[in-house]
Amino acid sequence: MSKNKLILDRRQLLKGSAAAGLVMAAPMHFIRGAHAADYCNMPTGKSVTFGFNVPQTGAYADEGADELRAYKLAVKHLNGEGDGGMLNTFKPSVLKGNGVLGKKVEFVTGDTQTKSDAARASAKRMIEKDGALMITGGSSSGVAIAVQGLCQEAGVIFMAGLTHSNDTTGKDKRANGFRHFFNAYMSGAALGPVLEKEYGKERKAYHLTADYTWGWTQEESMKNTTEALGWQTTKTVKTPVGAGDFSQYITPVLNSGADVLILNHYGKDMINSLTQAVQFGLRDKQVNGKNFEIVVPLFSRLMAQGAGEAIKGILGSTNWNWSLKDEGSQAFVKSFGAEYGTPPSMAAHTCYVQALLYANACEMAGTFSPEGVVKSLEGFKFDGMGNGATEYRAADHQCFKDVLVVRGNQNPTSQFDLLEVVEITPRAQVEYDPKIFGGDLGPVNAKAC
Repeated sequence: MSKNKLILDRRQLLKGSAAAGLVMAAPMHFIRGAHAADYCNMPTGKSVTFGFNVPQTGAYADEGADELRAYKLAVKHLNGEGDGGMLNTFKPSVLKGNGVLGKKVEFVTGDTQTKSDAARASAKRMIEKDGALMITGGSSSGVAIAVQGLCQEAGVIFMAGLTHSNDTTGKDKRANGFRHFFNAYMSGAALGPVLEKEYGKERKAYHLTADYTWGWTQEESMKNTTEALGWQTTKTVKTPVGAGDFSQYITPVLNSGADVLILNHYGKDMINSLTQAVQFGLRDKQVNGKNFEIVVPLFSRLMAQGAGEAIKGILGSTNWNWSLKDEGSQAFVKSFGAEYGTPPSMAAHTCYVQALLYANACEMAGTFSPEGVVKSLEGFKFDGMGNGATEYRAADHQCFKDVLVVRGNQNPTSQFDLLEVVEITPRAQVEYDPKIFGGDLGPVNAKAC
């Protein structure tokens, strides 16, 4: 008897029983089965397809390459290949290393190009032509928000990769979307006390900001943090993504009266703007009787590698760092290093974790249906994934965990030892009321394609 025939017979039996005044309890697997034919790309064979949508070209391509490495490693571990990585440390977990719900995990890839339209197009292709059940990835908040919206419309789950804008789980949040990565507000909350301690309360800050959703919310969060310390904001200037040459934006800083430059840039843009700011001699200047300082609110090891000597002594925040000594971090570093010969970046880490969290949610729910996955992830508390105790808050689908404040290492011991962890900011210091960023999750979309 087919599953659909069994469901139909069960429904007819329940209907007849109700008419006869009988009360019957429906076993949970019938309830799950009843949803089985109602969602997009329901797997019917022996495998299930994940869609990895990452920037393979564009300003954030370095992050995208590392994200894709992490996703491929996650697939190996989910399918029982390799040493298992974080499957051995993740708790509570029902993953067994035999695929997901008994099905082998396969994947397709897309290139977001760090452009929202291109990212939507590649995600749409993976859903409609390749049968992707879930989309994950991205290294731009503009891309993440665009793809999250598409996945909501299509009826598939979106597990965001590297996206730091407050809007992703704020005004643009969606019921089908989830973010493990921290956000701009958390960066500001973590950096504030360290900036006050290191640079004092009387400073004048000049902002250069990537002109899209992430840059806007990063600038806003850093302004709110620094002005609460007593700092003045001298000027804020928007810069295009992928500008390459930032000299026209850095030159005015020299005569602005500012004594701190805050670079709300990421990827190659941060590498270029920071390198050029140092070449212009900003770090050698004294302004207002103080040494001129540069702050990079969002750091990654890949960016530090690209910036070279310019990164030394620069403060910023990060979601995770390969130097952490907890069991989960070291398990991931070992697996990734054995596979690729380098430590993973924070982009790689958050993407690997998202793939495992999605797979585990399916196992917990006993179904790939978005309704079941969402219920399993909302309010889910877990550990052993490198960030300490973590919770997927039900109200906005944002993960809450400790945040790292880091500094460019003055005396690195290797080509990868570039960021020194200055402080592990406890989760309680970076939490906030979900209402402050607006938005509405809305209902889960679990419709058929």
